[in-house]
Amino acid sequence: METFLLTVRNLNAWYNREKMVLTNFSLELARQEVVGLIGLNGTGKTTFLKVISGLLPTFQSDGILFSGKPVNPREKTFKMCRYTVFAEDNSFPYFTFLEYISYVFSAYKKNMPDISALVQGFHFENYTDTLLKDLSTGNRKKAFLITAFALKPVLLFLDEPVNGLDFQSTEYLYRQIAGYKEHGTLLFSSHILESITLTSDRVYVLENGAIKQTFGRGKLSAANIREALRYENNL
Repeated sequence: METFLLTVRNLNAWYNREKMVLTNFSLELARQEVVGLIGLNGTGKTTFLKVISGLLPTFQSDGILFSGKPVNPREKTFKMCRYTVFAEDNSFPYFTFLEYISYVFSAYKKNMPDISALVQGFHFENYTDTLLKDLSTGNRKKAFLITAFALKPVLLFLDEPVNGLDFQSTEYLYRQIAGYKEHGTLLFSSHILESITLTSDRVYVLENGAIKQTFGRGKLSAANIREALRYENNL
């Protein structure tokens, strides 16, 4: 029997207990696959990533399993296996990019590889010594994406990674996402169909805080996803 890398069972999450954001949210991530999580804004994509990244303690579930064993998202051993790039992140404002990425690799107890190809691919050459607080939204996103793809964690989570990127960097990002299964498993959230259909092995459709439908490679198309969401005019 296959053991999934990550299993989430019936997750409920909230900011205000009287208004659930996620309700009976369940998913499974296999080893070395790229999975898209698509839904309109406000459906709970970022909330799930906050829970699994240990940033939102207000949740209940029937179990979160990593390699078949129960895990708390805030456990250090689990933290060392994952990295998350959020849609908006203003952390470490007084670090330059090079200071930040050095800090991350030190925290994960890894030796930093040559990052020049990633820096060039994201057209970030002129910003490596700039404070993160002084970067534009798009360039700050690039700083965290470069760190993520250099780190190559077993589990990589990306929250709306296309937002704020220029066209060339977006094309480069798609190639990095599509090829990530050589290193581990990548889950990324998006409300942009193109990013999902071009890169994913499977797609979870999120609506009203729960997974509504799953599409594998054989049925993964913009038309099928639109039909599942019933919001053709908004996607």
